Amino acid sequence: MRRYFDFAGHGTSYRAEIRGGIATFLTMAYIIVVNPAILESAGLPRDASITATILSAAFGTLLMGVYAKRPFAIAPYMGENAFIVFTVVKGMGFPWQTALGAIFLAGVAFTLLTVFRVRSWLANALPMSLKHSFAIGIGLFLAFIGLNQIGVVALGVPGAPVALGALNAPTTLLALSGFVLTAWLLAKRVTGALILGIVATTVVSVIIGVTPLPTAIVSMPPSLAPLLGQLDIAGALTLKALPVVVIVFVMAFVDTIGTLIGLSARAGLLDAKGNLPDIEKPMLADALANMFAPIVGTTTTGAFIESAVGIEEGGRTGFTALVVAALFVLSLAFAPLFTAIPVHASGVALVTIGLLMVGPIATLAVEDATEWIPAVLTIVLMSFTFNIGVGMTAGLLLHPVLKLLTGRGREVPAPMWLLAAMSLVFYLVYPYH
Repeated sequence: MRRYFDFAGHGTSYRAEIRGGIATFLTMAYIIVVNPAILESAGLPRDASITATILSAAFGTLLMGVYAKRPFAIAPYMGENAFIVFTVVKGMGFPWQTALGAIFLAGVAFTLLTVFRVRSWLANALPMSLKHSFAIGIGLFLAFIGLNQIGVVALGVPGAPVALGALNAPTTLLALSGFVLTAWLLAKRVTGALILGIVATTVVSVIIGVTPLPTAIVSMPPSLAPLLGQLDIAGALTLKALPVVVIVFVMAFVDTIGTLIGLSARAGLLDAKGNLPDIEKPMLADALANMFAPIVGTTTTGAFIESAVGIEEGGRTGFTALVVAALFVLSLAFAPLFTAIPVHASGVALVTIGLLMVGPIATLAVEDATEWIPAVLTIVLMSFTFNIGVGMTAGLLLHPVLKLLTGRGREVPAPMWLLAAMSLVFYLVYPYH
């Protein structure tokens, strides 16, 4: 096992990999509850969605670990699930079965593009400034989500899009205490700092009665029958559904590229040119997971940005992903226990790792506006629009355009123009509010 995952080459150990896997799982375990809750609004039965969410996460993460040998977890994307429910189903009037069919078609396209190395060709053409901006933007996005989860940032406030939350709320005070504890442990270089922060916040929350004890520890997995194989591929192949397929494809495409590069940068897995060696492998794992997810009855899956937490805890190889996959499988029976972790506890880890990921901002070329402006636009739009795909496509579109307008069009490789064209199509068919 050590030889298969090259522990020596990555300077890691079983202890570090297991710690990383546990940290990643604890931070993303919320998806087991949150994803089904969102999908229920579109008519997908919640109990079956729990099983579908767990199975898709376990399948994708297992592929990522065994085949791609990367420490990245795969699960249904937050953002894409909301897009499917509130825009595609409720806004555009498509049945959820058709939406799942569109996701499957996007997965087929991902697989073909990966096999023929088109996705890696595009990914490797990204300029270093945008690669860094993806990591920075994901960090701010994580921090923003975490700050909202712990109650420091309030959304939808009258007169302002965001505002300071109620800092005197018990859950917020607990989370702030957990954040300070985590930051102190990190400063002292204590191993497992993020896990300790999550667990400590959860335990204190239960002790003082803010978070209830789980009503059960073990339960039978809900039946998958209402969702299994219910996707409508024929309906997704119609001209009317074409914009849905295009948007799902572009959102997942740029999300995956950006997340893989951002996480790899944090893990030290990029080469001297800023590329991820053998990037086709994690991309193929992601593509196959995208085909599997709608078959079992859930939405777009991909590499989870919360994997950064496990990387920070020392995870460097696919063994970390194996640990996450195993914990997802266990959660089929122990879902009540794993889902007892409150969002204000997992939010502590998100804020912490998000702040740590902002470090590469010092590497951006401030003196070159054609590099700096697209990079910063990418960073801010990820959080300001609450959509990683929107931020990335904005940078992918503006970067070559600025180069061209300043007489430096020759600096833009052909794949970047293709990515810019895809980004333009994304904005042309996007269903605006």
